Amino acid sequence: MAKGASISGFPEWLPSERVVEQRVIDTLRRVFELNGFIGIETRAVEQGSSLLKKGETSKEIYLLSRLQEVGQENDTPVEDRLGLHFDLTVPLSRYVVEHSGDLAFPFKRWQIQKVWRGERPQEGRFREFVQADIDVVGNGELPEHYEVELPLVMVSALERLREFGLPKATVHANNRKLSEGFYRGLGLSDVEGVLREIDKLDKIGADEVARLLVGECGADEAQAAACLELAELTAADGAELAERFDALCAKHGIAKESDAYALARQGLDTLAMIVDEAARIRPGSVIADLKIARGLDYYTGSVYETFLDGAASLGSICSGGRYDNLASQGNRKYPGVGLSIGLSRLVSYMLHTVGAHASRVSPAAVLVAVWNEADRADSNAIANELRARGIAADVAPTAAKLGKQIKYADKLGIPYVWFPADRSDPTAVDEVKNIVTGEQTPADAKSWEPDTVVARQTVELQGEQE
Repeated sequence: MAKGASISGFPEWLPSERVVEQRVIDTLRRVFELNGFIGIETRAVEQGSSLLKKGETSKEIYLLSRLQEVGQENDTPVEDRLGLHFDLTVPLSRYVVEHSGDLAFPFKRWQIQKVWRGERPQEGRFREFVQADIDVVGNGELPEHYEVELPLVMVSALERLREFGLPKATVHANNRKLSEGFYRGLGLSDVEGVLREIDKLDKIGADEVARLLVGECGADEAQAAACLELAELTAADGAELAERFDALCAKHGIAKESDAYALARQGLDTLAMIVDEAARIRPGSVIADLKIARGLDYYTGSVYETFLDGAASLGSICSGGRYDNLASQGNRKYPGVGLSIGLSRLVSYMLHTVGAHASRVSPAAVLVAVWNEADRADSNAIANELRARGIAADVAPTAAKLGKQIKYADKLGIPYVWFPADRSDPTAVDEVKNIVTGEQTPADAKSWEPDTVVARQTVELQGEQE
């Protein structure tokens, strides 16, 4: 990130860092579209009433005020004010309802945009950042198979980023119905509260979560311990998951004939299906992990968190779940399932931990030299000829000494410098120099081709050389 950025949590990438970010965006977009997702962009602001639907994040919303309204904000309820969107799911729900007559359902969309969140900035966490989302929204109903498809699409996208140094990604999945049924079977009523506290397990540890379950959610010590036991349960296949879950229910007296167990079993069956189907398509990509809670109010079924091998300190880099009640119009509901990558956080990790960097700052493969300002038109004509053939070209900013023009190209990482022929000499020809190898050869802008590897602006890893 650019040094001297004075507003904490609002990153500004240097040009070479922006190249890495753009390559990540391009890679994700290609994978999303390869899987049939349609790109959209929504407005940056939403009504406060819409933003408040997400519950716990209400305190993180940036509200908007015009200068002449400063000091009068308290006269207008938050629900009636405008705020910057803090994720892309709430805007999507509003977008789907407003444009339902123009959309084909199930509506599969990808969206890569900035969001704003007033949380405490820290390493890899920002107040202004880019998210990359995929969601599928149904009209009235949404088949469960999408709860397998979406995490696999994300795993496929993250797999493509491994060429930029990203470690292997694994999706950890749970189901809110499974957790809710278990908690209710224990006699707990504040299910949302328990889910929010369990969601903090990786951040604050089991002892602190147990204390919060007792102090904030009305659990006794035995109930809190049982919740933590559930959170420790992981499985790589559906049969193992069902066996271990049933053993835990028996241990804590949750009868199979109870309504609580019936609810939990709905979630268990869906989760087992996800794990088994994912294993069939892409083995090892999705595992059941019952500590995954996603402490946000609107999730109603499957929930996901994605972790990178060997990057425990980074935490989850992609999360999401199923939501059945976020978008509605009269009696019509638009259930959805989606996942979101914190793209800025991921790029920060790639830049500062993995060592990803741009092969060069400028996208230009060629810098056309200018002998004197009177001949600039000739240099422009050469550059335009190269561009017309798909070769990125720039023209020297001034007719400085040749050494300075070459130095300028080198600073930007431009590998070739083009020397126009002396137009007063009918026998003279253009020449191009590879300033990396020092090789200089005659060239014609209508036919010359650069080395395909050298010409590409790419992302490399620390120590790599093209």
